Amino acid sequence: MSSVPRTWFFCLLTGVGYSLSASNLLEGFPWGVLAWVVLLPLHRVLIDTTERQAFCRGWLAGFFAFVGTMYWVVIAMHLYGKVPLPVSFALMVLLAAYLGLYFGAYAWGFVWLERRWPAMAWVLAPCWWVSLEFVRTYALSGLPWGLLGYSQFQWLPLIQIANITGVYGVSFLIVLVNVSVFFLLRWMVAVRGEAGKREGGVATGPDGLPRPWVPLVVAAATVLVVWLYGMSQLTFPASPTLTVGIVQANIDQALKWDEAYRLETLARYDRLTKTVSPDADVILWPEAATPFLFAREVGYQSLVAETVRDAQVPLVFGSPALGRHADGRTALLNSAYVLSPDGHVTGRYDKQHLVPFGEYIPLKSVLFFLDKLVEGIGDFQPGPGPTLLSIPHEAGQVPFGVAICYEVIFPDLVRRLAATGAAFLVTLTNDAWFGSTVAPSQHFAMVVFRAVEHRLAFARAANTGISGVIDPTGRILAATPLFAERTLTRTIPLGAPTTFYTRFGDVFAWTCVILSLFLLLLTRLLRNRRIVD
Repeated sequence: MSSVPRTWFFCLLTGVGYSLSASNLLEGFPWGVLAWVVLLPLHRVLIDTTERQAFCRGWLAGFFAFVGTMYWVVIAMHLYGKVPLPVSFALMVLLAAYLGLYFGAYAWGFVWLERRWPAMAWVLAPCWWVSLEFVRTYALSGLPWGLLGYSQFQWLPLIQIANITGVYGVSFLIVLVNVSVFFLLRWMVAVRGEAGKREGGVATGPDGLPRPWVPLVVAAATVLVVWLYGMSQLTFPASPTLTVGIVQANIDQALKWDEAYRLETLARYDRLTKTVSPDADVILWPEAATPFLFAREVGYQSLVAETVRDAQVPLVFGSPALGRHADGRTALLNSAYVLSPDGHVTGRYDKQHLVPFGEYIPLKSVLFFLDKLVEGIGDFQPGPGPTLLSIPHEAGQVPFGVAICYEVIFPDLVRRLAATGAAFLVTLTNDAWFGSTVAPSQHFAMVVFRAVEHRLAFARAANTGISGVIDPTGRILAATPLFAERTLTRTIPLGAPTTFYTRFGDVFAWTCVILSLFLLLLTRLLRNRRIVD
């Protein structure tokens, strides 16, 4: 195999492996195990390359990875956004090309340091990877979808470290193992052709390769420490509990905003609510469960209030709402309401982080020719910030935070909700846009990490699935299938967010950023000197 096809083949291996590990399927083969070796093919093609070649090869691997991870964007835009198929495909390719830049930057940084300070490349690699994931979380409004750490959502002992480091700590561990194994394999291959030697009194391997034993020992010890820490976190003290009832009405996206279908929609929610209300302390409906402006449509509003009064249980549900700009213009909001058992509104949270091209058009003066994907209603405006809601309980008013759909993928946004004093967390979503793809599973896996980060139970209500309940250790207590009319009732512990991550946020990620920049800057300052281990 010539060099060019071989390079493409190894980049494709990394891309396919990454997208499979990011599939995060709740059932079937645990594809997340691939994450622990997925970067080996990429590192193979980085051997003896220039920084420019490394960037291009890294970008290619990343492009393949995100085509496989984000292919569902075509489904969302074409089937539900009514965007022509060629345009939908082209936009998905552009998105994958953009996200591939982060892989390219990783490959560039790794080769930059290894050419100048090979003994420290294994230290830079996980730090630099985390730094780039951290940048991706915020750059251009942020898209932290498919971060490497999410692939491990089923391995509870390994992910408990997230209550200190966030999801970035799990990504760090995976990359550390990948690089350490790569150093070992490269050493073993080189040893076959040339025995180890000593140059200048410093231990090296064939062709001056640094010995792999230190990174291997550090990686093994780190995995062991993380595992032992995780095992110690899998229990939590007894606490008051709350029973959550979740309604997954499975309203067809094509009918959801049809005015002629509103009464049938509300009748379905009423019927399903009756099946869970006898045992529940609170009932959840999904995002935009009421396909109308709840606060303005008095007739439909009374039907929802009647359902709640019949159930005699507080209801949390999503609905579009109206607000005001500073200049007095009307603003549309994506909101979550709380209705008391007597049918009165006792709280409202307005979504803070909107979906670009879904709920608003960024740079609209420039991209005036684009229309958003959400049908039937106008552009949304962001809410004012973190807002705690509350429901009555035998222990008194219980505060909780709500993340609406896309918001749950942003660790710091949920952290700010938790840090205000939530006793549990809720996310309301409508994943019908994703169709029958891996996206709902990917989305659900992120909720597992949000629960672990704050050691708070998380309840998720989705229009078409996956709805579910997750305990403070990330254990999935219940999960519904996709595109099925379902209800579920589960009891969750109430608590207070006391984790390091809740209190201090992304200290670990910032540490990785600082260390990465320090190492890259130091090698630049010392570029005329040869540094060996």
